[in-house]
Amino acid sequence: MTNHSVIFFDIDGTLLNGEKELPHSTKESIFKLKALGHEVAIATGRAPFMYEDLRKELDIDTFVSYNGQYVVVRGEVAYVNPLNIPSLKKLSEMALEKNHPVVFMDHEDMKANVPEHHYINESISTLKIEKFPTHDPHYYSGRELYQSLLFCEEGEEKQYEQIFCDFNFVRWHPYSVDITPKGGSKAKGIEQAAEKLGFSEEHIFAFGDGLNDIEMLSTVKNSVAMGNAEEEVKSVAQHVTKSVEDNGIQHGLKMVGLL
Repeated sequence: MTNHSVIFFDIDGTLLNGEKELPHSTKESIFKLKALGHEVAIATGRAPFMYEDLRKELDIDTFVSYNGQYVVVRGEVAYVNPLNIPSLKKLSEMALEKNHPVVFMDHEDMKANVPEHHYINESISTLKIEKFPTHDPHYYSGRELYQSLLFCEEGEEKQYEQIFCDFNFVRWHPYSVDITPKGGSKAKGIEQAAEKLGFSEEHIFAFGDGLNDIEMLSTVKNSVAMGNAEEEVKSVAQHVTKSVEDNGIQHGLKMVGLL
């Protein structure tokens, strides 16, 4: 195992370009890594059901979903970190009063606390997935949820941050914010997966571009920010590669000596 590494890739803006397409050079690079004996994994804010096709296409069975709250290692659930349901219920009630929809998410599905809202449609549609949340305002009851989505305009999440101290709020769209358990992160999920796989920190790599990648890129020893990342993200990474549109994954893997 000492000559092999595990490489965690974010999806949106990292593996996939702005059109949600997988560049040919990226796919080719992933299979080269696997042929060399490296372990390839995903670390994303997405739900597992939002990227099943991508996992099949790349033959990946280790993944960190929901920004670290639901971790699967070689096809087996290895770690979960669910949301505090009583707090989430209170947040949903407060959000309804302010016309801020909430979507509840577990490993299988996502349900909204309102029948329909244009903030939900506009933000979810940017992911270019077929599945949209249906209405079930009590989906939190009797099950573990690993992430929720709060739909509000930029800055409006601050009022929730002040009240709900057991949650992290990370914006991913002008109309949407990820809600995850306080202290949970992609970095924590990666730590759990790498430990299960038996990799030491010098053999863990991570590629990302978004605000939800900051803790991952600042924690993982061998971190690479995409050229299309914001400066705030690039500043915490050990390396910065080219844009996803400019063969950034292939370039970055060569930069760090994996290809």
